[in-house]
Amino acid sequence: MENDTVNKPASSSAFQRSLTLLDGSLLVIGSMIGSGIFIVSADISRQVGSAGWLIAVWLLSGFITLAAALSYGELSGMYPRAGGQYVYLREAFGKLYGFLYGWSFFAVIQTGTIAAVGVGFAKFTGYLIPSLGDSNILFGNPHGFNISAAQILGIAIIFLLTFLNTFGIKSGKWIQFFFTFAKIAAMGGLIVFGFTLFKDHSIWHFNWTNAWMARTETITPNMISHESLIGVAIIGPLCAAMVGALFSSDAWNNVTFIAGEIKRPERNIGLSLLIGTVVVTVIYISMNLMYLNVMSIQEIANAPSDRVALAAALKIFGAVGTTIIALMIMVSTFGCNNGLILSGSRVYYTMANDGLFLPAAGKLNKNGVPAAALWMQFVWASLLCLSGKYGDLLDFIIFTVLLFYILTIAGIFKLRKTQPDLPRPYKAFGYPVIPFIYIVLAATICIVLLKYKPTYTWPGLIIVLIGIPIYYILEKRSKNK
Repeated sequence: MENDTVNKPASSSAFQRSLTLLDGSLLVIGSMIGSGIFIVSADISRQVGSAGWLIAVWLLSGFITLAAALSYGELSGMYPRAGGQYVYLREAFGKLYGFLYGWSFFAVIQTGTIAAVGVGFAKFTGYLIPSLGDSNILFGNPHGFNISAAQILGIAIIFLLTFLNTFGIKSGKWIQFFFTFAKIAAMGGLIVFGFTLFKDHSIWHFNWTNAWMARTETITPNMISHESLIGVAIIGPLCAAMVGALFSSDAWNNVTFIAGEIKRPERNIGLSLLIGTVVVTVIYISMNLMYLNVMSIQEIANAPSDRVALAAALKIFGAVGTTIIALMIMVSTFGCNNGLILSGSRVYYTMANDGLFLPAAGKLNKNGVPAAALWMQFVWASLLCLSGKYGDLLDFIIFTVLLFYILTIAGIFKLRKTQPDLPRPYKAFGYPVIPFIYIVLAATICIVLLKYKPTYTWPGLIIVLIGIPIYYILEKRSKNK
């Protein structure tokens, strides 16, 4: 099967298996590392208030991500074709569940992330060229609808990457290769310099003196107040703090969407997930240890505009630190968006072939990529850029993303019973313990968010539920053809 696909010409109606294990690993790493690691530690520090708990949040998030990735390896071996998580949910629970994921994926999860990362690139470009930043309002009206230069530049970057990816998987592959290696090198350099150039060791000792005395910080216009967190009181803030860390670690599953283009997918997808999530977890924890070496936990919590990496770079390098971080985040977000754009279109391609998306998305161009799906994704992501609401939408959907992860991993248990004879080149590591632990931990976070952060939950569920009538309309139309 694989050899047949490889030997077909580029104009074939089938994807070409041309990506290696290295390509898959770089896609995982590049898609995961965007701008979150440079920012979200500020909010985490306000939630938990100590060095030990800050690192614990990132460690726990890394463990949860790794547990999910190891479990997905089994599913990717069973269904080594384009679509990834959409296919896994469809096969385990039926087309409705697959569609609800795909609908949410197109409506918010992937396109909202593409929009946010694109504008994030533009905002940091604005540090170097102010006229391209979000403070330069190109259009505004009394009702508060504004369009900034950053939004237009964000759309331009999304357009450029979409256009380049229409020339074939190899175009996207080389962009991913270069920018992922560049961001790893840049972050590695920042970590090393943060420990070697910064000589004030008193900050490190101060942070670790009372490393496990958790406290939450509340900022009001008149004052900053703190509340100690003892015993079970830490659970709510801990789960709330993990939202940012989990979101910064998300998109690890994007490699499963391009399974139809990976050589030996039954082996390489699972290994890509393992290598990629381990590398990113190590980088994230190292970055936070570097923050704790150069800034007190209070300075991290109160970094201007939550730009923790910028505050750290200013301490390490002085005024030139602003330029260094701006360039680093530009490299990081550019590579991240390439991975998101490349992989997302493959989900819509598979949905279209199931009769659950616009038919044009289910066709490949002469270069063997779903060009129409790429451009549909571009149009919707651009509209989200213009709306300025992508950040709110992403806050809403994180709860739903976790629910889909839980459901997908639960699908492993179901498929072991309903499809026991289906070939499994790779079996979930630690089954059934590791997948069960993931389900328990992720479900606990969801339950706590329902109670403590309702704004992260109900709007996301509403977005998903809107997909139910759309599914039945599409199914009816498909049957009537």
